[in-house]
Amino acid sequence: MQIGIPTETVVGESRIAATPETVKKFISAGHSVVIQRGAGVKAAFIDSAYEQVGATVTDDAYTGSQLILKVRAPKGDEIQKLSANTTVVAMFDPYRNTELDQFANQQISAFALELLPRTLSRGQSMDVLSSQANLAGYKSVLLAAAEYQRMFPMLMTAAGTVKPARVVIMGVGVAGLQAIATAKRLGAIVEATDLRPTARDQVESLGGKWLDVPMSDEEKQKAADAAKNGYGWMPGEQYIQDQAAIVDKAVSNADIVITTALLPGRDAPRLIRAETVAKMKPGSVILDMAVESGGNVEGSVSGENVVTENGVKILGIPNIPATVSTEASSLYARNVFNFVETLFDQDKNFKINQEDEIQKALLVTHSGQVLFKRG
Repeated sequence: MQIGIPTETVVGESRIAATPETVKKFISAGHSVVIQRGAGVKAAFIDSAYEQVGATVTDDAYTGSQLILKVRAPKGDEIQKLSANTTVVAMFDPYRNTELDQFANQQISAFALELLPRTLSRGQSMDVLSSQANLAGYKSVLLAAAEYQRMFPMLMTAAGTVKPARVVIMGVGVAGLQAIATAKRLGAIVEATDLRPTARDQVESLGGKWLDVPMSDEEKQKAADAAKNGYGWMPGEQYIQDQAAIVDKAVSNADIVITTALLPGRDAPRLIRAETVAKMKPGSVILDMAVESGGNVEGSVSGENVVTENGVKILGIPNIPATVSTEASSLYARNVFNFVETLFDQDKNFKINQEDEIQKALLVTHSGQVLFKRG
């Protein structure tokens, strides 16, 4: 089978879906691989590195390819380049993607990697959301530190003592935990909050302080049920009020705030209101990691750094994993390779198996139909 790796066309997307490491594995498995010229350069993977492992560099990776691997799903004119019965593996942003009908009309089988069920242990090696969030959590702290005009660690100098930065992390999933660890390594005092009470032990194990919000027994049960699925839950009105009060106090005293909360298929929850931002010190920095999905912070704008009247910087940096594109590509490519392996049977024949729980969950278009339901 010919596997094609086209150049990413989304503005700011510097990752690539296959690295020389994974291309070598595909070729060892008996496939041919074509890479669009220059597709990996932004991630520091040059054309000759792919040629050395047996890939062919071409001006059009779509022509003749039965399997297309991408970071972002093909859009517009790219979709027209796909031949009937081609399979595409990428991140499709299926809840917001308005072009799924075009894939179906062209008889394309499309797998959306971000739909992987997080409860399946055998799917962990294919989990692109976790691998990319891990890197994003690390880099978010560095991006915030670069904008912060003070130091992170405490310093004892002859000229006086420099106080450590106070960092608040909102949302303690994969990204949040890595952000906590990174901020602590830089010497900050770190506080964190999450809708899952079970995250407390993880926060404290990394040296962070848990911002505790009182919960009713019903809310504890809802949180426990949501934790089994790996996602957040929708709390009641009283919890929201209690959390807002605690968050308001912590954020008002913080030097750096990083928000990471996302809900699949819905806009990101609003965690920080303008009135809370107005209480923060001049020079404080907020980085909204959910800015592309509506934002956790009132006033954040995707692709812009906003400075409020009271001197607070709100960073709306989209696609943070692309800012560490070499490592992000390496991890993403391994996730992709591990998933693609499931598409071949024991005799190494390509076969889409809708009885396979992972393939079924990820398959959004197939045999002329849109299988994904947004509801």
